[in-house]
Amino acid sequence: MIIINFAHPLTNDHLDQISVITGENVEKVIEINSNIRTEEPLAPQAIALIDNVVLSKREWQTLSIIINLPSLNYTTAILISEIHGRCGYLPTIIRMRPVKGALPARFEVAEIIDLQALREAARAKGLA
Repeated sequence: MIIINFAHPLTNDHLDQISVITGENVEKVIEINSNIRTEEPLAPQAIALIDNVVLSKREWQTLSIIINLPSLNYTTAILISEIHGRCGYLPTIIRMRPVKGALPARFEVAEIIDLQALREAARAKGLA
């Protein structure tokens, strides 16, 4: 599996946690700097972030990809939309959380969320 990381760097412990949760080995992490200039229009900047991910159209649609989203919610919304357009489905994402009581502060993988499965479940409810 490939992780596209738009957030803080992932540690080896994080990658191990992701492998345990998914049952897949992490083959590659693509690091994308997601700094945004808030005084400029957001959509072109977010799309440029995705353009920095060096994957072919075929790879977007066929590889096992998990996304570590940036914390800026507006950027995240645009990225999910753009990724859906390139993959043909909603991405699977990583949710991180602070480790309780850790000093200095550090984070752990809380869960892996399959947004496409959530969408399909919502559609089943909405169409019933």
